[in-house]
Amino acid sequence: MMGIDIVIVNWNAGAQIYDCIQSIFRHDAGRKQVQNVTVVDNHSTDDSLERLGSLPYRLQIVRNTVNAGFGAACNQGAASGSGDYLLFLNPDTILNADTLDKVTQFLDATTEPVGVVGVQLRNEQGKVSHTCARFPTFASMGVKILGLDKLLPGKFHHYLMTEWPHDTNRRVDHIMGAFYLVPRPLFHQLNGFDEQFFVYLEDVDFSKRVADAGYASYFLADANAYHKGGGTSEQVKATRLMYSLRSRIRYVFKHFAIGQAIFITVGTLVGEPLIRCFHALIKGSWTTVRETTEAYIRLWKRVPGMARGQWRS
Repeated sequence: MMGIDIVIVNWNAGAQIYDCIQSIFRHDAGRKQVQNVTVVDNHSTDDSLERLGSLPYRLQIVRNTVNAGFGAACNQGAASGSGDYLLFLNPDTILNADTLDKVTQFLDATTEPVGVVGVQLRNEQGKVSHTCARFPTFASMGVKILGLDKLLPGKFHHYLMTEWPHDTNRRVDHIMGAFYLVPRPLFHQLNGFDEQFFVYLEDVDFSKRVADAGYASYFLADANAYHKGGGTSEQVKATRLMYSLRSRIRYVFKHFAIGQAIFITVGTLVGEPLIRCFHALIKGSWTTVRETTEAYIRLWKRVPGMARGQWRS
């Protein structure tokens, strides 16, 4: 039986991480698939770590004195253990009794070189989340900036595969990192997540490098788990948007031609905030206007540092 090491990055996850870890060990009782569970705490200020002290399981806990970022924390957690696979799991995720069984059955049966496996995620209402995506392109980035996917969703799609119901097993470009299983040797061969992405798109970047190395990413609809969605990042929406936009700029300068990267960056910094605020005003959401404005002010202040290659400040 293949061994799995699970890495969970915690940042003020509250009771969610307790429930997540409970589900892991309920699932693994008697199976011994899970060899190690590592929690990397990014300087939480809530009581989420204290809650774990009452669990009857042995965990490896790494406590960062600052928020190191999601990708960097994942790399920390992946540094220890010896399992054949690494499973990066969000703290707002709960495994079902057969989630890992279905994944390992697929891996045992396939002859294709697989680099990433994800599963179907459902929310509290049982609705399937659209977690798969195409790799971003110049065109899809433009659609996102202009908001065409929201104005004419039947005609324009950005990189998220929202038009597909996620009801079949299939090969995809990318699977969201809430449940993200990778062979350990491949993860280390590719030097893990790019830590210049503080949060967001570090998983897309890794999936792109997986594909470039000749490995496939697979979505399994017949294996599923619960995922709250939004996670702890919903606590700070303006900050979340700022990091998302900054990661977009990092991604395009890493993977696009320089002219395309500059065009997308200018559109992101200048055109998109006006379009986002316009859509919010049409809906009468002054809160969204305020949060959007705050996010872009924070982003613009970081432009000089980004130009110097300082992506993590």
